[in-house]
Amino acid sequence: MNREEIIAWLLEGDPAIQFQTRRDLLHEDQAALADLRNRIAKEGWGRAFLERQQPDGHWGRWFYQPKWTSSHYTLLDLRNLCIPATWEIKKALDLILATVIATDGGINPAKGIEQSDVCVNGMFLNYACYFGTEEDKLRTVVDFVISQQLPDGGFNCRLNRSGARHSSVHSTLSVLEGIREYAAAGYVYRLDELKRIESGGQEFLLRHRLYKSDHTGAIIHPSFLKLVYPPRWRYDILRALDYFQSVGYPYDERLQDALDVLNAKRLPDGRWKTQAHHPGEVHFMMEEAGKPSRWNTLRCLRVLEYYSQDF
Repeated sequence: MNREEIIAWLLEGDPAIQFQTRRDLLHEDQAALADLRNRIAKEGWGRAFLERQQPDGHWGRWFYQPKWTSSHYTLLDLRNLCIPATWEIKKALDLILATVIATDGGINPAKGIEQSDVCVNGMFLNYACYFGTEEDKLRTVVDFVISQQLPDGGFNCRLNRSGARHSSVHSTLSVLEGIREYAAAGYVYRLDELKRIESGGQEFLLRHRLYKSDHTGAIIHPSFLKLVYPPRWRYDILRALDYFQSVGYPYDERLQDALDVLNAKRLPDGRWKTQAHHPGEVHFMMEEAGKPSRWNTLRCLRVLEYYSQDF
């Protein structure tokens, strides 16, 4: 399949795929795509997620249970669809902010753990900012996130629990995605500090060439090379590369190894497949593992095209 045929195939997908294809690959004006974006809430995957909300405002059984069907991960899925902020979403966010702010200022779903998890808070900032939460309601979360940066520039959710000396790529990327949305939303509270933190986190990932030990060059974990959607909290090179292109990060030679892996994973017909799913209860499957994936094809194309790689 050539590029035009792949684009046509993407445009046969869910409204969320259509919207992001037209925005990111065809570079159409977002204002002209407003009707298409609104369709994400009215049909397909977006509507299916919204219809599974419980009467109390949560999805699943609570903010973080069960894992993938909880309010937290459902809101993250909805953010990644680029759905508009609907009344269902606003109801859930209001409920979260009213019930799970911990004494350290972070969002904390744990019943028996006093300290908040910086990875959860990074993901929360990602969707809460995207859906337009009032800035003053996010200040304690911002304070908490800023307090958790490690000297190597990244983050690790164990820092304030059992201690950590080295950052985690999982936690670091979640925080970076949250900072991206905070800045994109136009918030100003401690923004200069967050931008400095952002630079440190980016450098931490680049120092590891996105998936390698900075000491030995060995692959940190083979799962980092699997193209999985939805990624949940888990790190992989496509999620990382998609983040870097989303913030307009210029080409850096330290991205090249991961870009080469993406190119090598391309199917003979020019598309990419979903290699696996993270295990656990889900609302429904958006795509079948092992088959050509619109999500991964869309994301790979926008990464490779942004970095002017052969495709």
